[in-house]
Amino acid sequence: MLISKKTRMNRLFGQGKCLDVAIDHGVCNEPSFLGGLEDISKVVDVLVDAGPDAIQMNYGECDLLQNKPGKDKPALVMRIDMGNPYNATRHRVMWAELQNTEEPILAALQMDAACVVVNLFMLPDEPDLFRQCVKNIARVRNDCEKFGMPLMIEPLVMLPNEVRGGYQVDGNTEKIVTLARLAREMGADIIKADPTSDPNDFYKVIEASRCPVLVRGGGKEDLKTVFDKSYALMSQGAQGMVYGRNIYQHDNPKQVVKGLMAMIHNDATGDEAWDIYQNDKG
Repeated sequence: MLISKKTRMNRLFGQGKCLDVAIDHGVCNEPSFLGGLEDISKVVDVLVDAGPDAIQMNYGECDLLQNKPGKDKPALVMRIDMGNPYNATRHRVMWAELQNTEEPILAALQMDAACVVVNLFMLPDEPDLFRQCVKNIARVRNDCEKFGMPLMIEPLVMLPNEVRGGYQVDGNTEKIVTLARLAREMGADIIKADPTSDPNDFYKVIEASRCPVLVRGGGKEDLKTVFDKSYALMSQGAQGMVYGRNIYQHDNPKQVVKGLMAMIHNDATGDEAWDIYQNDKG
């Protein structure tokens, strides 16, 4: 008996919104992403105890979550592609590949994932990379529809490598809106979108997506800034967040999760989320 897409979506959005903690950074092959993830078993234990709605992982990590007993644990979101655009040094050839080209969502089905996630990279002067992503999504979407697996697409508009070293987010509203619209029209059930440079423009991404939008966290920032920015984006209509380094690279990931969960599910402001973190961190 197949599990329906709606059933899986309810695991992620059981209360209508979602905090997905991303720890799938190993496949980026970028050393700076791995600080805080050295002992991955310990990280998973901490996050399960913190209780976000979901944890985003690769196939080789997800046994650490799914082998835990009981039903009251975060849902699994499985990354099923990988690529080299995140590396600090630009490569001669840019690429993005599915981790399993023959049966791309098989591992997610076997591990009882609630969702799969695939990149849609838009890098300057890299049309072949974009085409690879489009082909990946088209391949995955067919299986997702067949087996009732929600598809999260991650449209990423990036600046040239030479601007800041390593491809960084381009917060241009028009570019993000256009790529989010494309992701939705390719069949996204969920869109993981970068914040616009002006948070007050983020409603345009929501309008273009016509499906749940989760805010992508990106690189580590000052935590108070993270809370304030997150509140502004939630106020524009985001249904949650997919944060990684802004959780696991902080000293107390559990309390960061607690603050963000209060914001997502209990409408806490940025200041209130910060107070929750401050009051409980010791």
